[in-house]
Amino acid sequence: MKLELYQIDAFTNQIFGGNPACVVPLQEWLPDAVLLQIAKENAVAETAFFIPKDNQFQLRWFTPDIEMDLCGHATLATAHALKTILNHKENSIVFETLSGDLTVTVEGEFYTLDFPSRMPIPDELPQIISQSLSIQPKEVLKSRDYVLVFESEEDIKNIHINRSIIDQINLDPGGLIITAKGTNSDFVSRFFTPQSTHFEDPVTGSAHCSLIPYWAKELNKTNLEAFQLSDRVGHLYCEYHGNRVKISGQAKTYSVGHFWID
Repeated sequence: MKLELYQIDAFTNQIFGGNPACVVPLQEWLPDAVLLQIAKENAVAETAFFIPKDNQFQLRWFTPDIEMDLCGHATLATAHALKTILNHKENSIVFETLSGDLTVTVEGEFYTLDFPSRMPIPDELPQIISQSLSIQPKEVLKSRDYVLVFESEEDIKNIHINRSIIDQINLDPGGLIITAKGTNSDFVSRFFTPQSTHFEDPVTGSAHCSLIPYWAKELNKTNLEAFQLSDRVGHLYCEYHGNRVKISGQAKTYSVGHFWID
C-alpha cells in the first residue's frame, strides 16, 4: 500500500523552526498497531492521520509511543497540508477528534485553533519531579499536565531537568509544563514528557490549553503572545474565551513524499 506523507514545521514562519509533524491522509482507518508503527518510523513528536467524512475530517494523533488525546501542532500541520498541498477550498476546517470537534480557521498564512480551555488548579508536586529540577517553581498547578510557574524567563531557559530521575514517573498522557512571565512576550514555556521518545517537545499547542487561561487571569488580559523556548522556538498568538482558547500560528512545508506498507 502506497501512502502520502507530508512533513510540516508548525508554529513557525521558517523551515527548521517550530515543531515538526508528519501528516498522513487515509481513506479508511488502518489498525492502531500499524498507525503506531508509522509514527515510530516517522520519528517526529507527532504524526497526524486524517480521513474525510462528509464536510469535515476525522483526525487522530500518534507519538512514537502512544495515541494522544489532543495535539495542537499536528492539527495546525494538518490544516496547512489541506490548504496548501491538497487545495481544500474552505477556510474553516472541522476535525472530529478524541477531544471533540475542533475547528481551525485559516486567514492568510495564519491558522487559528479553537481548543478546549483547561484551567490548571493548585496541586502538590510529586517528589520525583521536584528532585529532578535544578530550580524549584514558585507555584505548582495541574490540569492534564503539571504546570510549574517560575520567577523569570531566565529560569525557563536555564533550568536543567535530570531525566534519569524524572523518568521514574509516568504522566501518560500528560507532561510537565514549565512557564514564566516573558521578557519580550506575555509568557514563555517549555514542555517535557517523562518516559517518552522525545523528552522535550519543541512547541506544544495542547499545553497552551492550560497556559492561556492561567496567564489570562494572572495578567488580566485575554489576548496574549507567547514563545515556547525550545531550541527550535515556537511563536504562538493566544486568546482566552472562557471554556475555549484560540491558538494561532504559521507553518512551513518541509517535505512531500510517499511511503509503502505491506
